[in-house]
Amino acid sequence: MAHSTRRDFLWTAAGVGLAAGLGGRALADTGKRTATDLVMLGRSNVKVTRLAFGTGSKSGGVQRELGQDGFTRLVRYAYDRGIRFFETAEGYHGMPEMLATALKGLPRESYQLMTKYSTPPYGPPPAEKMDMYRRQLNSEYIDILLLHCLRPPTWQQDYRPLQDAMSEAKDKKIILSHGASVHGLPALRTFPGNQWLDIAMIRMNHTGIHMDTEQLRDTNDIGSVDEVVKHTKAVHQQGMGVISMKLVGEGSYTDFADRDRAMKFAMNLGCVDSVTLGFKNTAEIDEAIDRMARVMA
Repeated sequence: MAHSTRRDFLWTAAGVGLAAGLGGRALADTGKRTATDLVMLGRSNVKVTRLAFGTGSKSGGVQRELGQDGFTRLVRYAYDRGIRFFETAEGYHGMPEMLATALKGLPRESYQLMTKYSTPPYGPPPAEKMDMYRRQLNSEYIDILLLHCLRPPTWQQDYRPLQDAMSEAKDKKIILSHGASVHGLPALRTFPGNQWLDIAMIRMNHTGIHMDTEQLRDTNDIGSVDEVVKHTKAVHQQGMGVISMKLVGEGSYTDFADRDRAMKFAMNLGCVDSVTLGFKNTAEIDEAIDRMARVMA
C-alpha cells in the first residue's frame, strides 16, 4: 500500500474513532478551539490532539510513582476526555512499557504515539533501537520519533547517520514523521532552514523558566523567551509542526493565574500546534482541558 494511502487511512480512522469516543463533540464545527481538537503538525501530515499526555515529569518519576494500575486509570481518563496524543521517551525509564500497558485494548488508529531517541546515541544500531521502541510501545508503527534533547550546534553533522536511519524508517512506514526536541539556544538557532525536521519540540512559557539558554546543559538560568519565540515562529512558518513543552516550567507555576498566563502565552503565539503536559491526577487533566479552551476563546 502506498505511504500516503496508509496515512490517509490512519488519519481518517483516527478521526472516526475520536468522534465516536466523544459523541462527535471534538470534531463539531463550533468555531472554538479546544484541547481535544485534531490539529495538523505542519508538513508532517500527522494529526494529533492539541493537548498531549506527557509521561516525562521529572524524567517519568512522577508517573512511575502512580504504579501501573494508577497510571493506567489516569491514561484511560485522559483518553475518555478526548486526549489522544501520548508521548514518552527512551530516557523515561520504564514509561514506554507502562504507557503500552495503559493503552492496551484501545484501537491503535484512535491515538497517536511519540517517543524520543536519546542523544548522544548509545547502544545498538538505530534500526534495532527503533524496533525496540515499537516493542516497548506494542505498536507496529510510531507516529512521531524525535531526536531527544539536542544541545550542540553541530548536531546535524554529529548525528547524520541517525537522521539517515530515521529517514529510512519513515520510508518503510516504521515511523510516520521525525524531528527533534531541543535544549539550548545553540541547537535551536540551527532549526530555521533545516529541511530534515518535520517536527520541532521546543520549551515554551512566558517567563523563561526551564527554557533555552546559551548553556549546553540544563541550568536554573532564565531562558531567552524572545529569542525562542523568534526561532519558533520561523520554523513554524516554514512548515514544521511545533510541539511545546515545559509550559508550566516543569511544575514551577503553582499559582492558578500563572498557569493561565503560561497557557495563554503559548497557545496564542500562532506558532504552537500542540502542547504536552505531564499529569499525576485527574484534576490536573480537567484543569488543563478547561484552561486551554478558556485561554483560546
